[in-house]
Amino acid sequence: MAGQRSGSPQFGGNAPPFKEPLVILKTLANSIVIRPTGVAALLLGTALTVTQVLPSVAQETATQDQATQDEAEVPGTQSPDTALTPEEPALTPEDNRPLSFADLAEQVSPAVVNITTTTVVAANAGPEGMVPEGSPFEDFFNDLQGPDGAPQRSQALGSGYVISDDGYIVTNNHVIEGADEIQVEFFSGEVLDATLVGTDPNTDVALLKVEGTGHPFVEFGDSNGEDAQVGDWVLAMGNPLGQGFSISAGIVSARNRELSGTYDDYIQTDAAINRGNSGGPLFDMNGQVIGMNTAILSPTGGSIGIGFAMSSNVVKDVVAQLQEFGETRRGWLGVRIQDVTADMVDAIEGLEEARGALVTDVPEGPALDAGMESGDVVLSFNGEPVADTRELVRKVGAAPVGETVTLEVLRAGETVPLEVTLGRREDAEAAAVPASAEGGPAQPETSEMLGLTLSVPTPELMTQFGLEEGTQGLVVTEVDPASDAAEKGILPGDVITEAGQAPVTSAEDFTTAVEAAEGAGRKSLLLLVRREDNPRFVALSIEDGEDDQQ
Repeated sequence: MAGQRSGSPQFGGNAPPFKEPLVILKTLANSIVIRPTGVAALLLGTALTVTQVLPSVAQETATQDQATQDEAEVPGTQSPDTALTPEEPALTPEDNRPLSFADLAEQVSPAVVNITTTTVVAANAGPEGMVPEGSPFEDFFNDLQGPDGAPQRSQALGSGYVISDDGYIVTNNHVIEGADEIQVEFFSGEVLDATLVGTDPNTDVALLKVEGTGHPFVEFGDSNGEDAQVGDWVLAMGNPLGQGFSISAGIVSARNRELSGTYDDYIQTDAAINRGNSGGPLFDMNGQVIGMNTAILSPTGGSIGIGFAMSSNVVKDVVAQLQEFGETRRGWLGVRIQDVTADMVDAIEGLEEARGALVTDVPEGPALDAGMESGDVVLSFNGEPVADTRELVRKVGAAPVGETVTLEVLRAGETVPLEVTLGRREDAEAAAVPASAEGGPAQPETSEMLGLTLSVPTPELMTQFGLEEGTQGLVVTEVDPASDAAEKGILPGDVITEAGQAPVTSAEDFTTAVEAAEGAGRKSLLLLVRREDNPRFVALSIEDGEDDQQ
């Protein structure tokens, strides 16, 4: 995924496909978004919303921009000697089980905070448009506007945790999104106003700052370490349902969960997480933060033992960038990629197993400048193997902007090293660089093979299928419903630009690619298929198309 965001959560393992809609609630805006995924469940951003009429006083938030530093560090002032990390873990040496969580909870609680945000909602002039004039509900809706038409204020409750002596606080972006005022209540009962340093909606992380020093704080742990393995005890803390400081215990149920984001790396836990817990810490038994409570999967809106905490390794890197720049600055490679599937292995020369990231398109950008080509399979990034697209996206995003990295790609059966100087992803997204498209004259030519009826682009076909002027390749005009092509999702209007990792502009080119694959003893042919400027590779069985070619 140079970074494609999945339309449905990927929960890993061998979970059965979901068959009901998944509902995502963003509680600050109280809006509902339906995503097709397949289980009857609610994925809740676990902030709690409360609406009331308040005086229309708003505090402006501020964003801090600071100088660049070479190495990401936790912002603010810290000393390991003053962090609230227990000297001894809350485990018995005999059986590695906690006798009690009381000592651990007492130690780290002072660093956990409740967060209250207030948002000004402009008042309507009256109930017009909501109810008919003269309706018996007219007075009711007038009351909702507040006294004398005063602006309505909406409050949301969430959680957070202090990570430095001088008052840096981490929470979820959805807890403070759109807020005019942010207040932080400490375990001691002290309430302070907070300013917004920066946010990252991609990982749902926000960084706040309160004045003063001497604040109790906690440290980040290693979310991939030996104390965060599946089955290890964890402690979730926060402000569930606005009830104040609360603690729940559970275990790490799974790791590396992906919900719907490009950079998702969630720890799944059965520790009770409810609305209001958003932004609160998930502790290991050493009293270190290994995750930030973010969402739950539930058919009822309450905890059923399936909660998700963004891993501390992701949060720590994001927080460091927010403190340094007030925004994120992720590396950008500039390619479109997809996972290598098992049926593609035989069609890609030199590939022995389904691994790596298959490049489907190389628009203008760092990768093009470095000589990367469509059809390359990225096998390693800076000497580290790349298992799939998700891993490549994470590695690229974590690399500094402007750094020159070494990629190893598989091309035509040979391993090719490439030196790429990374750009900045945020700049690329703002510019919305289009995919590359080559133009060329069309020739009136059609053919049938592999269950496909193919034609060179003509003005009539481009008009019929809404193709851009200058489209090059072969246009699919018909698909045999009993063919492998139909099973793989190829549709009329798709454009095949490559066959066997070589460009095709005529039926003769396509036939040559099929014959070359057969001559090499391959069972399938790799096609690069474009649909509405979205390219993907598809491996078609050659055996299924033999009758079509006779």
